[in-house]
Amino acid sequence: MNVGFDLINNKLIIRIDGDIDHHTCEEIRTKIDNEIMRRNPKSIIFDMKNVNFMDSSGIGVIIGRYKLIMDKGGIAAMVNVKPQIKRVYDICGLKKIIPIYETETQAVQNI
Repeated sequence: MNVGFDLINNKLIIRIDGDIDHHTCEEIRTKIDNEIMRRNPKSIIFDMKNVNFMDSSGIGVIIGRYKLIMDKGGIAAMVNVKPQIKRVYDICGLKKIIPIYETETQAVQNI
């Protein structure tokens, strides 16, 4: 599991490489929170290209970071969401609060 970051137009791109589950969620949460505190982005974009599995702990990580950025007046989005992740996303109701874009460029332009 690895987490990488890019900052584009004050929007933090969060690139997660690996599963987001109860084994990895604490490390992912800590890395993302540290980067948000360090860079103070306006919005965040989760790039899910290299995520093949996400359980309820992963949903907690996403919702927690969404709340963190919303408290700062920002927006969250997701890109490159695979069908198995989208199914979890839809079931949990994330689609009501975090939009999915096809590409990173679309997300950066629209949030």
